[in-house]
Amino acid sequence: MKQVQLTGIDCAACAIKIESNVKRLPNVKSCSVNFATQKLNYELTGNQAATVFETELADLLKKTEPDVMVQSTNQPEPTSQKWSFNVNLIRIIASALLLGLSYLPAVHTTGQVLLLLSAFLIIGYDIIWKAVFNIFHGQWFDENFLMSVATIGAFGIGQYAEAVGVMLFYQVGEYFQTLAINHSRQSIASLVAIKPAFANQKTTTGLQRVAPESVQVGETIVVKPGEKVPLDGIVIDGTSFVNTAAITGESVPRAFKSGDTILSGGINQSGLLSIEVTKPYADSTVAKILDLVENASSQKAPTENFITRFAKVYTPIVVGFALLLAIVPPLFFGGVFADWLYRALIFLVISCPCALVISIPLGFFAGIGTASKNGILVKGSNYLEALNDVQTVVFDKTGTLTKGTFTVTAIHPIGVTSDRLLHLAALVEQNSNHPIAQSILRLIRPH
Repeated sequence: MKQVQLTGIDCAACAIKIESNVKRLPNVKSCSVNFATQKLNYELTGNQAATVFETELADLLKKTEPDVMVQSTNQPEPTSQKWSFNVNLIRIIASALLLGLSYLPAVHTTGQVLLLLSAFLIIGYDIIWKAVFNIFHGQWFDENFLMSVATIGAFGIGQYAEAVGVMLFYQVGEYFQTLAINHSRQSIASLVAIKPAFANQKTTTGLQRVAPESVQVGETIVVKPGEKVPLDGIVIDGTSFVNTAAITGESVPRAFKSGDTILSGGINQSGLLSIEVTKPYADSTVAKILDLVENASSQKAPTENFITRFAKVYTPIVVGFALLLAIVPPLFFGGVFADWLYRALIFLVISCPCALVISIPLGFFAGIGTASKNGILVKGSNYLEALNDVQTVVFDKTGTLTKGTFTVTAIHPIGVTSDRLLHLAALVEQNSNHPIAQSILRLIRPH
């Protein structure tokens, strides 16, 4: 499966929309958009070149999500994304201030309308533009359409302050959502930091610092104290203690000597190690871990798949009910049209699907990000959801999940006395540093 790096995906609904549209492209066998890393994973049928697909993808994004672009290299997001994030905060503050000023007693009616109109345009112009853009591209029913209809309708019936308030609260929610997304992405990125930046390759002219990807199987690399082990291999010279916590979770450094197999991702702490490479970087332990981390969100839970299908029919149904609510009571039951239109607009706002579509993927994404921040690798949302049914968990990580301090709570001798059994156990374990042995020695010392 191939990958394309995207930029500008700031909501789960956008990722779902891109994924569904890409699946409709010719020669696309399968496709999934990773909301966490903004990567599009795809598999093509036939012999279509990747460059042709990327061209088609770029054209598709211009029509569906113009803010999302294909990035040619796996570099961090452009600074324009951060700038856009800060501008949104400024817009929220400016709109809130104008809304507050409109309530001042000294402001006359015309001035109040102008203040509220200005506040509405500042906070909602992008939502209205997206709604218009999507309509012209055949995508009517989404949260942008509902918010635009509801707030413009509120302006039409004279509820100016409510129109601004609804759009303002919506944008505040979007802002905090983006904040949570960035926080989770940083958490995942911190786990991805285990990737080694270089390898010291041994050549006929001495050591040469190269990219781990360029080292071939059978070649020799040297890992100095304080450096990360870049590739899997066998130690052919030197002895050292290596911190393998990032790979195995063991809190105590492991000793390595000539002949031992060593995995990439650990940190050399003492001696100089010469290692014969046994696997290319693509097949190394650290590369597989990075792949699992970066593609964790691609493994979607059943709940996510359901909500994606449900959202496609939910919004048209909501719009239909809103129309019925605005038209049927005035026509058949003598209701006041302005009152029922107002109620229909309220119905549109409270029925906006953005919270429904966003909350579930974002919840899983935040869970994976928080777990990554704490050094726990979750392979996908489907595994995170499976934890809901777990009733018993068994661990064997002494010293990692526990303090490694044991206490003997009971002695059950067979054929000998308790004192004699303790005496024999102490004789056997007197030179051992194992935590269980130490607990026995602590118990025998008073005797």
